[in-house]
Amino acid sequence: MTKLVFLLSLLVVNSALSQIENYSKVPVTRIKYYQDFICFLGDNGKTRMDVFIQVPYTGVQFIKTGQGFEASYSITISVYDEDQENLITEKIWNEKITAYSFEQTVARDNFNLSHRSFELPKGKYFIKTLMLDKDSKDENTSDNTFTVKDLKNTPSISDVMLIKERTVVEGNSKIIPNISRNVYADKNGLPIFFEVYCDSSETLNIDYKVISENDETEYEKSEKTDLKSGNNQIFYTIDSVSLNLGKFQINVSINNLDGEVLGSSIKSFVSRWSGVPETISNLDKAVDQLVYIANKEEIDNINNAKEKSEKTKRFVEFWKSKDPNPDDEYNPVFNEYYNRVAYANANFSTYSLEGWRSDRGMVLIILGVPDNIDRHPFEYYAKPYEVWQYYDLNHSFLFVDETGFGDYRLSPDTPLYGDLYRFRY
Repeated sequence: MTKLVFLLSLLVVNSALSQIENYSKVPVTRIKYYQDFICFLGDNGKTRMDVFIQVPYTGVQFIKTGQGFEASYSITISVYDEDQENLITEKIWNEKITAYSFEQTVARDNFNLSHRSFELPKGKYFIKTLMLDKDSKDENTSDNTFTVKDLKNTPSISDVMLIKERTVVEGNSKIIPNISRNVYADKNGLPIFFEVYCDSSETLNIDYKVISENDETEYEKSEKTDLKSGNNQIFYTIDSVSLNLGKFQINVSINNLDGEVLGSSIKSFVSRWSGVPETISNLDKAVDQLVYIANKEEIDNINNAKEKSEKTKRFVEFWKSKDPNPDDEYNPVFNEYYNRVAYANANFSTYSLEGWRSDRGMVLIILGVPDNIDRHPFEYYAKPYEVWQYYDLNHSFLFVDETGFGDYRLSPDTPLYGDLYRFRY
C-alpha cells in the first residue's frame, strides 16, 4: 500500500523582495498562524484527529545569530468537552525556525508546518490553540468547536484535506497540506485528499461539488470508483473550474450505485486571485472600500459588470493601473491600501460603524499612520479627543468623541479636503 507522508519541514521559497524599501508606517496585518483539524481512521477503529499548525515566517520574530536568523515559538492545543467544563487532553511542543538570510525571514511564501494527533471518541469538542512567540512574547489564540466523526462503521469517508503540494518518491506520497485554505484555482486547480474505509471490496460513486457561499453550484462531477477492503487513499484534482474571489466549500460524498448517500465530508476554503491581498475575502465590500482612492465613475464601472467574474477582472485591472511595478505580481499600493483598511477595522470600529467608515479610519486610509497622536481620553473640562499630526503635510486633525462611546468624529475646524484628500502611499 502506498504510504502517505505529511511533509512538515519548513518550506523556503526564494522570491524577489524589491519592495523592502517601501516600508509602511501601518503595522502590517499579518496572520500569526493557520490551523486545520482533520479526522482519519486511527488504530483499533478509533478516530484520529490530526491538528495542523502553519506559522508564516512573517508571523514570528527572528533574532540574528552567528549562523543567520532564528525564531522560536511554542504551540499548545487544549481539547475540552463541548461545554468547556472539562479538559480532556492537551499537547504542548516547541518549534524553531532557522533562516540563513534576512530575505528568507520576510518572504511571504515561507512557513513552518507542524502537527499532532489525538485519538478521540466521536462527538463535539471545544479546541483552544495557542501560539507563543518566545522572543517577542506575543501570544495568539483561537477558539474552535469541532465535531469528531465516527469512522469505524463502513463504508465511511474521512475529512477532506486541501493539498498545497504533492510529490511521489519511491512509491510514497509526500504531501504539504494547504492549511491556510487559500486556493488559487486558476493556477493549480483544486487538489484534495481523503480516505474511504470499506470492510470489503465494492464499487461506489464518489460525488464532488464546489458550492459558493450563495449556495450556487460551481462544479459537479460523479465518478464510479472501485474500492478495496480497508483504507483507500483518494487523490483528486478539480480542474477547469473558474472561481471568483470569496468563500466556497467542497462537498465530497460516497454513494452506492442506487444513489443512497453513505457518507460525506465538507471543506470550506477561500478562493483567491493572484496578486490580490489576503485581507480581501468579500469582493463587494472591497469595491465599496475603494471610496477613498477611486472616483464615482471608476467604482460604477466595476459595479456595473454583469457577471461577477467580470467585476473581479475590472477590480483587479483598477489596481493594476496603480501598480508602480506592473511586471511584479506583488502590488505594494494594493496591499498597503487594504492593510490600512484592515488596521482601521481592527482599531476604530464601534458598535454602529465599521472602522474603515469612521473618520479616523478615513484619515488613516488616505494618509497613513500619523507621525504623532496626542490622546486626551479623560479630560475633566472637555470631551475625549485626539490630535493627529502629519509633519510632512504640516497639518493636524482633531477628532472628538461626542458620545463617549469611542465614536471619534473629525472636527469641522480641521477638515480633510482638497489636496489632502488624496491617497498617499
